[in-house]
Amino acid sequence: MPFFRKRTQSTLKVRKRDIPHGLWLKCPSCNEIIFKRELDKALGVCPKCEHHFQLDRDARLTMLIEPDTFEEWDSELCSLDPLEFTGTASYSSKLEQNMKKTGHKDAITCGRAKMGEYPVAIGVMDFQFLGASMGSVVGEKVTRLIERGTEERLPVIISCASGGARMYEGMYSLMQMAKTSAALARHAAAGLLYIPVLTHPTTAGVMASYATLGDVIIAEPDALIGFAGPRVIKETTQQDLPEGFQRSEFLLEHGLLDAIVHRKNLKQTLIQMLEFTSAT
Repeated sequence: MPFFRKRTQSTLKVRKRDIPHGLWLKCPSCNEIIFKRELDKALGVCPKCEHHFQLDRDARLTMLIEPDTFEEWDSELCSLDPLEFTGTASYSSKLEQNMKKTGHKDAITCGRAKMGEYPVAIGVMDFQFLGASMGSVVGEKVTRLIERGTEERLPVIISCASGGARMYEGMYSLMQMAKTSAALARHAAAGLLYIPVLTHPTTAGVMASYATLGDVIIAEPDALIGFAGPRVIKETTQQDLPEGFQRSEFLLEHGLLDAIVHRKNLKQTLIQMLEFTSAT
């Protein structure tokens, strides 16, 4: 009998299945393999190259606000299917799948919380829910968040992430750009603070409305921020596009952003802004 035997394919498959799913992640920037627990401790930032992974809404809220201070608003709002949209799958089935996947009814969670000692009206978008696309419920919740912030004289902070308008709702989704922008105009007229935080990616209708109408506009490093994709822009303008033109660093250099803040410093930076504006 031989002492050494070649491992069979079945043995390899069993061992591969024994490794828990999601225990290790590969960084898309530096290709390093990262232990998931280590990544969670670093707030979703690669310890090798500082690439900022996407965070879901629960992790981001935990990162930004004080424990046990969050009071959720309008959690019962749920999207309908006014166009009865069907494609490879129906809109109603996609909504149901994403509700089960995320445990939330739509792509944004809004409410009142404390950041440091300061009460704020805060909204957090979640790319895991249909790419954080802006449909009628997202627009309505953002509008209600801003209006309630105005009524209670609270600063409003929204963590933005979105692939754009929700095509399944057609014109209903596009109307949210005007509605949210009008609410912000009233908030500004009341002399109140609004800070959007742009994360990767923030694009299309969200970027063209409430994501870039802040008193101070903050972004995370290397976030994709833009209205249309590079191919569409190049075909429209017939111009070669500069490298990195839709990334945070390029937009800061050209004046769209006020600051790029590393995730580990984000909460303290926002608290400092709240402190500064409350003293004026």
